[in-house]
Parts: sequence; structure tokens; C-alpha cells
Amino acid sequence: MGSKSQLSTGVAIQLRRVAPAIGLFFVAPLVAEFLLGNMTIKMLGMLAILAPVYGGAALLIRESVRRAGRGWPSILVLALAYGILEEAFLTETLFNPNYMGLNLHLLEPAFIAALGISGWYTVFVLTLHTVWSISVSIALIEALVPDRATSPWIGRLGLGLIATIFTLAAVSMASFSIRQDYHHFAASRTQFFWSAIALLILIVSAFSLPLRLNSTARGGVPPPWVPGLMALVASSAFLLVPMAWGWLAVGVYLLLDAVVATAILVWAARRGWDERHKVALAGGAAMAYAWHAFIQIPALGTADAFGRIGNLVFALLAAILIAAGAKRTADFAARQLN
Repeated sequence: MGSKSQLSTGVAIQLRRVAPAIGLFFVAPLVAEFLLGNMTIKMLGMLAILAPVYGGAALLIRESVRRAGRGWPSILVLALAYGILEEAFLTETLFNPNYMGLNLHLLEPAFIAALGISGWYTVFVLTLHTVWSISVSIALIEALVPDRATSPWIGRLGLGLIATIFTLAAVSMASFSIRQDYHHFAASRTQFFWSAIALLILIVSAFSLPLRLNSTARGGVPPPWVPGLMALVASSAFLLVPMAWGWLAVGVYLLLDAVVATAILVWAARRGWDERHKVALAGGAAMAYAWHAFIQIPALGTADAFGRIGNLVFALLAAILIAAGAKRTADFAARQLN
């Protein structure tokens, strides 16, 4: 009896230790595609393909950064690198004028003929991946375990397993995109080359940045609801900018990115900035996805009544996750003061 009890206790401890990693593995694709409204609840079976890609990438980025003792600047840079990997190599949507024959016309606004890309779509989709697909997902799960927010969640063996799963899934996604593309499109060697160079620069830069932002500067920080509201408003504005604006849309995107990034850098350098503010930022951005899903035209699936019910389900789940993270980070901050 004693050995069985010890075994059960050991298993429970191990599950508790890796639970955040499991959560991130599934939350990342749910945020990236379903909370966004790009896929409907009818497509939930796609998690079997999406979790290894989105979840695998989010875990690899988060664990690599935390093992290196680095912080959010490195996570954001690697999230951008992931966006390039997916959109340039796995799906080639940065270069394909008619991805999978969907007639989305993604490359027409602000088209740059010399590069064969759209200035609008490039900035738009890379921001989606950098902010939502990777960073928001990581921040929401880290908020659930604020005492372990900066430490690794899985061991070397687990990290190797995730890397293998992600690699296999990435190859499968690329193969699927090639098979399903009705025009048998292939990006040029030059496009692949410069995309690879951008990837390399971003990866090297991520591990050359300062270890962490030191919260030692003078000045106060706002209550968490302020950055949360800022994230909600800025994210909503970002999602509402019409693609037809072309270069004007690009300018608005970059302005929004710059304003939010500057505010965060200023606040994060001051004493008092903590996990409560980070989950508020992630929560604001996530809820922008949630409400916008109701007016989003899904890329896969139809926006029928059942699809809209799915939007509501994902929005409620996101709200519950945000509320749980906010409570845990608040409790953790209170314990730190005592």
C-alpha cells in the first residue's frame, strides 16, 4: 500500500509540474485560430494538427528563453521568428497570391513587386503571430502559475520530445499546403533565402538581448486595468483597420505597435510592474480577438448560428482563463508583500 501511495503521489507531482506546459500546448492553437474566429468550433478536430505546430512552437520558445534566464523581449523576438517560419516556409502565404485557391487577395494591398510580398499582409500576419499566437498564449498560462512564471516547466527529455513533435508537424503542414494548393505555387529561392536570413538574425538577436528588464527606474506604474484597457483598445483598432487602406493600414499598424511597445517598455522598467500587469495586457489582447470573432469571416468553416455559438464558447473560456490568471497573480503579489 505504501509503495502504491508513493507512486500515486509521485505521478501527481509530475503531472502538476508539467500541467502548465500541457495547457500552453493546447491554448496556443485555440487562441491563434479559434478565439480569432479564423476557424469555427466545427473544425475543433484540427487541434490534432494545430497543437503540435502552434503549441509546440510556443513551448519551445518559452522553455528556451526561460532556460537561458531571459525574459519577454526574447520571447517576442522569437515569436516574430516563428511567424516568419510559418508564413514563409510552412504555408508560403507571404508570397502566394492565391493561397489554397481561397481568393483572399492577401498580397494585393501595398504590394511590393520587387519582393513579391504585400506590405499590408506581412505586417498584419506577423503581428498576429508575435502578439497573439505565441506571446498572449504564454502570458495567460504563466499567469496561472506566477511562482513558476520564469522557470522551466519541462526537462530536457520533454523539450527534445516537443522539438521532435513540432518538427514533424511543421513538415506535415508544409506538405499539406503544397498538396492542397490548387496552383502548385512555390516561392522563389531568393524569397526563401532572405526569409532564412531574417530567421537567423532574429534567433541570434533573441539570445543577445539583456537577460531581463530591470524594474528599478523611478516613477509609478498604473493599476493593471490600465494596460489591459490599452491592449484591448489598441488590439481592437488593429483588427478593425481595413486591408483596403493599403499603405495607410501599414502605417496605422506600425504606429499602434510603436505606441504599445513604448508604453510597456516605460512601465516595465519601473518598480511595481509585475505579473498582474502582464496578464492584463494578454487579457486585453485576447478579448479583442474574442469580440472580433463575431464579425470575422472564417477562413475554414461557415459563420452560421452554430459557428457563432462556438465564438461565444471560446470567448467565455478565454474570460475564465483571464479571470483565473488575474486572481492568481493578485494573490501571488499579495503574498510577496507579506
